[in-house]
Amino acid sequence: MKNKIIFTVGMAGSGKSIVADELVKKGFEYVRFGQVVIDEIKIEELEVNETNEKIVRERLRNEHGMGAMAILNISQFDTFLETSNVVGDGLYSWTEYKILKEKYGSNMYVLAIYAPPTLRYERLENRTASNDVDNRFRSILKDDSKKRDYSEIENIEKGGPIAMADFTIINTGKLEDAIMQVNNILSKITNE
Repeated sequence: MKNKIIFTVGMAGSGKSIVADELVKKGFEYVRFGQVVIDEIKIEELEVNETNEKIVRERLRNEHGMGAMAILNISQFDTFLETSNVVGDGLYSWTEYKILKEKYGSNMYVLAIYAPPTLRYERLENRTASNDVDNRFRSILKDDSKKRDYSEIENIEKGGPIAMADFTIINTGKLEDAIMQVNNILSKITNE
């Protein structure tokens, strides 16, 4: 059986990384789409923050197009797929989706994670992670979260991959509820 690749997609604070972490516990290799941005910021010896991330992210998209994060991560996906299932955390754009769908076809699944804006904004504003060396869980103010939502929908084509997701997790309850949904979806995928 050929290894599978699952991409998480959703708005900030929906629970993408929590779902990805659960898949890692199930033996999936992990690739964070935005890690290429963080790595570039560190190479340039800049502070990792929202402003510098936006600057670098936009520069990479200017250089490689709207599919930049997919293009820049494909070699890592391919390497891991040789020996394992893979979770790609944080698929963003419609162009990324099309590039990845063409490459991975029926071995690719998109898993959308949904939570309403008010809940996501509350989660984002209250997030703390003292050991978050990869900057996955930083706190974001409500107004900044709303601006980010609009920007991701209007400028980064984020709605397309969410609309085309193979599965959707409604993440409005307890963590255990989301994990149960992940397990049910994983069961469906592995039985195909």
